[in-house]
Amino acid sequence: MILLDGKIASAAVKTGIQEQTQQIIASGKRAPHLAAILVGTNGASETYVASKVKNCEEVGFRSTLIRLDSNVEEAVLLQAIRSLNEDAEVDGILVQLPLPKQISEQKVIEAIDPSKDVDGFHPSSAGKLVQGLPTFIPATPYGIMLMLEHFDIETKGKHAVVIGRSNIVGRPMSILLSSNLKRGNCTVTICHSQTPNLQELCLQADIIVAALGRPEFVKADMVKEGAVIIDVGITRVDDATAKKGFRIKGDVAFNEVSPKTSAITPVPGGVGLMTIAGLLKNTLQAYLINN
Repeated sequence: MILLDGKIASAAVKTGIQEQTQQIIASGKRAPHLAAILVGTNGASETYVASKVKNCEEVGFRSTLIRLDSNVEEAVLLQAIRSLNEDAEVDGILVQLPLPKQISEQKVIEAIDPSKDVDGFHPSSAGKLVQGLPTFIPATPYGIMLMLEHFDIETKGKHAVVIGRSNIVGRPMSILLSSNLKRGNCTVTICHSQTPNLQELCLQADIIVAALGRPEFVKADMVKEGAVIIDVGITRVDDATAKKGFRIKGDVAFNEVSPKTSAITPVPGGVGLMTIAGLLKNTLQAYLINN
């Protein structure tokens, strides 16, 4: 069984990005610049954004963090995005989700200049992805593809089951795996909460991508011998015995599933780290396109 270690794969991706960035700076040009907007003080969001800022520093990018109160009006957030759109020194823009109820996530996503849409959520980016055109790929699916490439996981001709149909992970993941790419060419089945024969479909899968946000949902009796398991889930589960009062659980019951697999991602330390790598790759690409 291969442990698809996000630390190893993301470090390799980040080394390549850092080398490119050093070459850019050495040529007398400015470094790529990522701007992030954080609304409120959600603990998980704080952690994610801090990690993104830290990783930008590690590869030599410039980063800007804009903080807004949780009760901010939608118009104020949209104006902040417009200002970043117009700033020629900013290459990539991300607004950390989720957002407070008074703000339309769709309006916010659509307000970001598609040429700076490093999260890959804009309808323009999504449409290009469907048509197989060059575009920004949502960071988590992009990171997963980078991980499959790093560990040389064969996908051609395989049956992949994607559990989850979000625009952030499930749908783009299904498109990438079915595309005519080096790590694509799968036959893909998308499953969700209304799929009646989920266990039966999972047992047919050579590759399972679990992205439904339900801790330890995928059990050993849903996985065939030798399957590749990609666990996208990351949920804080209360645990009084843990030092922090909680534990991070994935969508896969790792201890019981891993002995049956040929390869599996851990949680934490798997897909989450690759999401950051995908975001950094998108930011560098935005810089190269816009400069």
